[in-house]
Amino acid sequence: MVASVFQLQCSCNNYPWGKKGNESLAATLCAKTPNTGFHVDESKEYAEMWMGDYPVLPAKAWKSGEELHKIVDENKEQLLGKTCMEKFGGVLPFLPKILSISKALPLQIHPNKELSAKLHAKDPEKFTDPNHKPEIAIALGPFEVFAGFKDNKDIQALFSALAPLERYLPRKDVNFDNGVLKEVCYKILTASDQEIATTQKELAEVGQETYGKQAYILDLLPRLQEQYSRQDPGNLIALLTMNYLTLSAGEAIYVPADAPHAYLSGDIVECMARSNNVLNTGFCPRADRDSLELFTSALTFSPHNGEEVKLGTSQTEKSMHGKTSEYAPPMSEFNMLRTRLKEGEKEKIKAIGGPSVLFATSGSGQMLADGQTHEIKEGYIFFVGQGVEVSYEASTGLEVYQAYAE
Repeated sequence: MVASVFQLQCSCNNYPWGKKGNESLAATLCAKTPNTGFHVDESKEYAEMWMGDYPVLPAKAWKSGEELHKIVDENKEQLLGKTCMEKFGGVLPFLPKILSISKALPLQIHPNKELSAKLHAKDPEKFTDPNHKPEIAIALGPFEVFAGFKDNKDIQALFSALAPLERYLPRKDVNFDNGVLKEVCYKILTASDQEIATTQKELAEVGQETYGKQAYILDLLPRLQEQYSRQDPGNLIALLTMNYLTLSAGEAIYVPADAPHAYLSGDIVECMARSNNVLNTGFCPRADRDSLELFTSALTFSPHNGEEVKLGTSQTEKSMHGKTSEYAPPMSEFNMLRTRLKEGEKEKIKAIGGPSVLFATSGSGQMLADGQTHEIKEGYIFFVGQGVEVSYEASTGLEVYQAYAE
């Protein structure tokens, strides 16, 4: 029988949108776990630290080096519990990550379950599972993101006021609804490089007053052009049709399957249903873009304003000392707990009827779980099997996130 609680070691990938060297929180947190062989190279970008059992970049038991998915597979009932197994099968149903973002990620959607199953059956090397991938992102500091579509009236205001955008309208004097928005997106995405560049040049020459409350577009446009190019249609899709949000530490968003999004800058906790499927269509070279027909046909229109994107928190009934809040997205695969303690404070989390992955983003202290006391501090990551109560006592200010399913 394996221990129900054990420390994990993880690793980072090196996508070019990641932060470089020790500027990357993902990398510095990853390096905090001792004796793993992971060292930060100041010349490399570090984008994501994965902390789940997905085989692409699996977490490993710190002591043995055995991959988490193998441990879970050999001890399903003990670690996952019958209820979780019946609902999600013999795997962790969620995948937590730390992301460090220096420039925009590809403009993307994650296909729903039905489409994912079809894509996986057709091309299992590219679409590596049949699952959907709704996700949350929690800011660890200032975080910029494009997510979901703006309200149609705000999109209408831009396309009515800005003459360079007339070329993308299906007809004159059109009233924007979701059907028109889909047509407009398709026209932009299929436009020539020259047309996209011309449109952006013309938009930059329009006076700020014409943009009204959306004048931030003029500030963001040259920044996106510098990151990718003046020919990238993602610049127009994101700025003209999508919500631009700036979040502070602790604030969060929920991105459902088929909703367009692109993270722009910051350090975040991300957690998603257990999948790695994505369709990209902007903020990337043309060769890396997926089928435009597939992308636009899969688009959904919820959320459809900035407030709908945001995910709030509430005090959780799983806390015994009131030091823990909970993010509860409208999906079944996971919730996320956030415990914040000052020096000397304590918290106890009731036993959860399913598996957890917990990780400290700052501070230090002691964790008592399954009869064992563990040191927990910034960058330390633990797997916790079902049915285990967890207690913390902070030595310095301690912040812990805990993704769980039940």
